[in-house]
Amino acid sequence: MSEEFKELVINENVIRMLPEDIVRKNNVIPLALEGNNLKLGMIDPDNFEAIDEVQLITGCIVVSEPIKNEQLGHVIEKYFNVHDSTKQTLIEMRVNKFRSDNEKKPIEQAQDKLSNIKQKPVVKILDSIITDAITKGISDIHFDPKNPEMRVRYRMDGILHDAMTIPHHLEVQLISRIKLISNMDITEKMKPQDGQLSYKIQDKSYDIRVSCLPIVGGEKVVMRILDKSNLGLDLKDLGFVDDEIKTLLTMIKKPYGMILVTGPTGSGKITTLYSLLNQMNTITDNIMTIEDPVEYRLEGINQAQVNQKAGITFASALRSFLRQDPNVILVGEIRDKETAEIAIQAALTGHLVISTLHTNDAPSAVNRLIDMGVEPFLIASTIIGILAQRLLRTICVKCKGKGCPQCFDIGMKGRTGIYEILPVTDKIQKLIFEVDPTSAIKDEMMKSGIKTLQINGEEKIKQGLVSREEVTRVVLMS
Repeated sequence: MSEEFKELVINENVIRMLPEDIVRKNNVIPLALEGNNLKLGMIDPDNFEAIDEVQLITGCIVVSEPIKNEQLGHVIEKYFNVHDSTKQTLIEMRVNKFRSDNEKKPIEQAQDKLSNIKQKPVVKILDSIITDAITKGISDIHFDPKNPEMRVRYRMDGILHDAMTIPHHLEVQLISRIKLISNMDITEKMKPQDGQLSYKIQDKSYDIRVSCLPIVGGEKVVMRILDKSNLGLDLKDLGFVDDEIKTLLTMIKKPYGMILVTGPTGSGKITTLYSLLNQMNTITDNIMTIEDPVEYRLEGINQAQVNQKAGITFASALRSFLRQDPNVILVGEIRDKETAEIAIQAALTGHLVISTLHTNDAPSAVNRLIDMGVEPFLIASTIIGILAQRLLRTICVKCKGKGCPQCFDIGMKGRTGIYEILPVTDKIQKLIFEVDPTSAIKDEMMKSGIKTLQINGEEKIKQGLVSREEVTRVVLMS
């Protein structure tokens, strides 16, 4: 076996033919499966007891191949990083199905297709996947129907990674189990469904939002894990520096006007909005939100959710809010002229409105509103400030960027924000009336020393928090 072995990618289905305890006890690792011949990497190729045990477990003919300790250790670290009970359960079920299929006649196999698989192992598998994802700080779990096996992927810090595969014969039971605990209709397979569930680990509760979508080949499920502890984050924890925090606090203390947070999907805008709400007094202020959807329940805040079927849109909710004597209004997103105009009217009539827009930087928010049909004089008279933001993956503190199982071997784990805060001063108000307000405002930002996203990213690089490649990927390519 060459020294390059530790760089090879081994088929995960082959790796999982053996339980981790067998791999560690016998110092072996499955390398490849050719027909019924299993190529087995072994520290001691003459360990015939280990060979016999592997042949008994897998039903394959073992062909041994010598490997070194460091090669075995690398493979174990790389591939055996999923919750033990999940792997062990899948292995047992694969072995049981293999034996069952070979012992029964075709008619008996058809009759027992579902009944042979007990509900308990499927429950155990799903619990282990959710627990593993929460423990690793995963934001989303993707269940993708694929042949020959369902693929499970984790989204960590905005990037999807393969986690494991689920045997095809368990796919229906697993999807049904997810639907059942998420209060969906388990008999409905042709229409999209949404659901939710609560999950507790070590006395800590998590809300999980579930989406099920029929696609070619089966049903795709995405589970979004919502960690309520993130809501209490201080602005510093989000990556804001002292000067930026001071500017933001000045903005939210205004009695009326509008604050906009901009950035692409997944840039952390809603977390920033919630953190800003946490800075406000929920006892003396009537704070109301309209969101799509409501991801987190905030104590002391009145939250409403968009429901198109019931006629609840951002615009219709805003109209109702104005009759509820609000001090602060959060609009999840300004998507159209109607919502924009009502939000601006609210800002003009003594309410503080905070909302989001999908633009690449702060100055572009002005052009976006103008493109929607909002008059420049209304923008100039209502906008207090605009905040643009991005999320950057930080260098893994465990491996210092070299790659380890904790960070899926990519060298980055965790995220921090970079920001571009534009207070709308008298000078900026005048520039809103320019033919090309975005360019004019950008020039003024440079002259006045306002930090752009790129400059903020450079500072994070100098601090050793992020890599230059990450800043380029997120800022320049968005």
